[in-house]
Amino acid sequence: MRGCYDWGTAVNRPVHEAVKSCKLTSAGWVGQQNGQLMDNKGLLYGIAAYTAWGLLPVYWKAIQALPALEILGHRMVWSLLFLLLLLGYRRQWGWLRPTLRNKRLLLTYLVTAVLLAINWWVYIWAVNAGFIVEASLGYFISPLVNVLMGVFFLGERLRPWQLIAVASATIGVLYLTITFGSLPWIGLVLALTFGTYGLLRKKAPLESIEGLSLEMGLMFLPALAYLIYLEVSGTAVFPHTTFSTNLLVSLVGAATALPLLWFGTAAHRVTLTTLGILQYIAPTGQFLIGVLVYGEPFPPERLIGYSLIWVALVIYTAERIVLSRRSKMRFARP
Repeated sequence: MRGCYDWGTAVNRPVHEAVKSCKLTSAGWVGQQNGQLMDNKGLLYGIAAYTAWGLLPVYWKAIQALPALEILGHRMVWSLLFLLLLLGYRRQWGWLRPTLRNKRLLLTYLVTAVLLAINWWVYIWAVNAGFIVEASLGYFISPLVNVLMGVFFLGERLRPWQLIAVASATIGVLYLTITFGSLPWIGLVLALTFGTYGLLRKKAPLESIEGLSLEMGLMFLPALAYLIYLEVSGTAVFPHTTFSTNLLVSLVGAATALPLLWFGTAAHRVTLTTLGILQYIAPTGQFLIGVLVYGEPFPPERLIGYSLIWVALVIYTAERIVLSRRSKMRFARP
């Protein structure tokens, strides 16, 4: 492995320089952190990354003249172009040749690329269809989904407080289902694709920028072919819309990659526990934007269901903090 990853915090965040010894768990790679102390600059980068992810609904709303699938196609194409420029600037090409020779690794990244495409498309559609609040639910419950995946796929056992947290979140989801007469499918699809993607990327050797570049490369031709089809059939919105919309669409690659770079910087400078807390900035921002900016309904019945999920997250986060402190105390002993 070239790095240790904590999927409990974001999209495959490399923290290999921050971890001295670690083991794979549903919460990511945990273990002795190599003298890693709180760094104000790293903290600011982490806040910037999660704030950017939290503000994404505003970005998608600004280009909602395009259908969700067309936005997805542009996101893949422009992301690859931006990432290639970035890799060229950093002269970061050593990983490419051995990766292209590894068919098993390519298959893994093809699967993660498809999962990422589904996640992105559902999220973009949900935002522009007026379901930002329900979409935020997916990223609120994602850490708990990771815990369950650790049980089912990594052979882990739930600790007592983890069990309580998962039970509380499950009751919250069931309450929302019974109250509103249907599963909160948007949140569940986002959480499951997000979690499965992370589970696969957890075992993959490439760093975040390299992995995302490979995924976008694998999806580039289908995305480009779809965009060409839209243009030929006369149904493409880009570039036949306003200048501001065209500009925002062309910048979607930067909007995708820059927060990931900021996170990468933060991951080297602050503790994994800090990142685990910062991760809630994104869904909280999405939730507040949905309710306060776009006026999505949030009746008392929904508040009850969400409150059960928020209680679960408080329990989950508090347990991680306690375990982290105990771990530090153990390693500090002579």
